[in-house]
Amino acid sequence: MHAITEAGNTPAAASEDPQRDQEITVFLEMAKLIGRSLDTENAIHRILGLLSQLLGLNRGRVLLPDPVSGKLIIRHAYGLTESEIARGHYNLGEGVTGRVFKTGQVALIQDIDNEPEYLARAVDRSTLPQETVAYIAVPIQRDRQVVGVLAVHRLRRRQRSFHADLDVLRVVAATIGQILHINTLVAERTAELVTENRYLKNVLDTQGSVYGVLGESSAIRHVLKQAHRVADTQATVLITGESGTGKEKLARMVHMASQRRDMPFVCINCAAIPESLLESELFGHEKGAFTGASHAKPGKIAQADGGTLFLDEIGDMPLELQSKLLRVLQERTIQPIGGMKEIPVDVRIITATHQNLQDAVNQGRFRLDLFYRLNVIPLHLPALRDRAGDARLLARYFLSRFNHRHGCSVVFGDGALERIEAFDWPGNVRQLENVIERAVLTCMDGVIDGAVMDTILNSESRVVRSAFEPTHEPARSDTGPRAQSVRPYLPVHENEADRILEALKRCAGNKTRAALSLGLTPRQLRYRIQKLEL
Repeated sequence: MHAITEAGNTPAAASEDPQRDQEITVFLEMAKLIGRSLDTENAIHRILGLLSQLLGLNRGRVLLPDPVSGKLIIRHAYGLTESEIARGHYNLGEGVTGRVFKTGQVALIQDIDNEPEYLARAVDRSTLPQETVAYIAVPIQRDRQVVGVLAVHRLRRRQRSFHADLDVLRVVAATIGQILHINTLVAERTAELVTENRYLKNVLDTQGSVYGVLGESSAIRHVLKQAHRVADTQATVLITGESGTGKEKLARMVHMASQRRDMPFVCINCAAIPESLLESELFGHEKGAFTGASHAKPGKIAQADGGTLFLDEIGDMPLELQSKLLRVLQERTIQPIGGMKEIPVDVRIITATHQNLQDAVNQGRFRLDLFYRLNVIPLHLPALRDRAGDARLLARYFLSRFNHRHGCSVVFGDGALERIEAFDWPGNVRQLENVIERAVLTCMDGVIDGAVMDTILNSESRVVRSAFEPTHEPARSDTGPRAQSVRPYLPVHENEADRILEALKRCAGNKTRAALSLGLTPRQLRYRIQKLEL
C-alpha cells in the first residue's frame, strides 16, 4: 500500500503493482456480488473464496449471533469442513473472536501459538501449516452496532503487510454487512408479503359469497380483520350485534379460517329450544335418563368435538345451564344426562347475542364468571345503516344469487340502488336479503326501478323496530322518533326543498337535528340534500 502511494495514482503505476491489482480485482468482484446479494449464502462464500485465492487470506468465516442460544456461530465459511463449522461457536467475549464481537475492536494475532486467548476451537492446530500462522478478526458493523465477525488465517512470512490485509478486510467486512442488511430487509418484506398474502387468501376463502359476510366499508373491514387475527387461536369469541347482521355467518367464517376447518361446525340457538330440552340438546343423555329417552343420544357439544360449537342467543340460556357451560369451559369435560362419568371434549366455543350481556349480568340474568369466560375476544358486527356503501354491494350480490336460484334475469333500473342506500334497514342484512328476493319475484318487466323499490320500502317502513329487536333488550336512552319506530320511507319530491332548507336554517345547519325535526333519519336527509342538489 505504501509503495502505491509513493509511485503515484496513475493507471500505469497501478498496473505495475500486482498487490494493487489483486485488491482491485477483489473489490470489483465484490461489487458485482452485491448486485446478486439476494443469494446471501453464495455471495459471501464467493467473497471469502476471493480472499483465499487472490490474497492468501485463508479459511475465511463469518460468525453471527444465534437467535436461540445467543452464541456466535459460523454462518458462512470458505475452506472449512462441516465438522469445523459445527465446532465454531463462542460465547460473547470468549476467545479472540468473542472479544472482537463484544468490543468492536480489530484483533490481529501475529502468531496463534503465542496467544492464550486463541482457542483453536473450529480449526485444529494440527491441520494448519507447520509454520507461524496469523489470525485476523474484524467486526462487521451496521449503524455503528456490531452484528458479526469476519475472521481469516494467513501465513506470517508472506510478503504482503498485515496493514494491507487489514485494510482489505475492513472493506470486505463493510460489504458483507451491507449484504446481510439487504438480506434482512428483503426477508422482513417477504415475511410481510407472505403474511398479507395468507390474510388475503383467507379473506377470499372465507369472506365471500359462501358465507355472506360481504362488505367494503371500513366498519365491516375492521371486524373481518379482527376475526381473521383471532381465528387460528383457541380463545372463545363473543359476537354482538343487532338481529340480522350476520353473526352466525361471521362465526362460521372464524371456524373456516382456523385449523379446525376440517372438523365439525355445530350450531344451536339457545332461544329457539325450550328450556326443558336445551340441556339434553347440549350435553346429550343416556338411555332411560328420562321418560322418552329410549336410546342414548350425544349432545351438540360432543358432536362438535375437535371443531367449533356456535351458541347463538347465549343471553337466553337459563342460569342453571350457564353454570354447566362454565364447567365445560373450565374442565373441558361433559357429563350427559343420566351419565355417571365425565367425557373429555376438545371444542372451541363461539357465542353470539343481540342483548347487552353486561346489563344482563347487572340484572342477575347472566353469570358474571361465564361472561368473563365468553368475552375473551369480543367482535361487534355493525348495523347495516352504519356500513356506508355496503347496502349497494349486498343488493347486487343478492340480486345475482336470486336470479340464479329462481331462473330470472332481473336487473336494477334507475333509482333502485339510491333508494336502497337511503333506507334505514332496521332488520339489517337479513331484511335487505328478503327485500331483494321479493323484488326479483314481483317485478313485472324484469327491471327493479325506483318505483318498485318505493312500493316495497313503503311497506317495510310500516314495521316498527320492535319487530326486529326483542322486547327484553334494555331500553334505549334516546326519546326521539327513531326510538319508537322506523321512519316511513318516502320518495323524494322537488317541493321538499324549501322545507328542508328551512329546517336546516332553524337548526343552525345541524343535519341530525334537522332530520329529527322532519321525521327523517340523517341518512334520509343526506340523500334528499344530494338528490335536490341543496
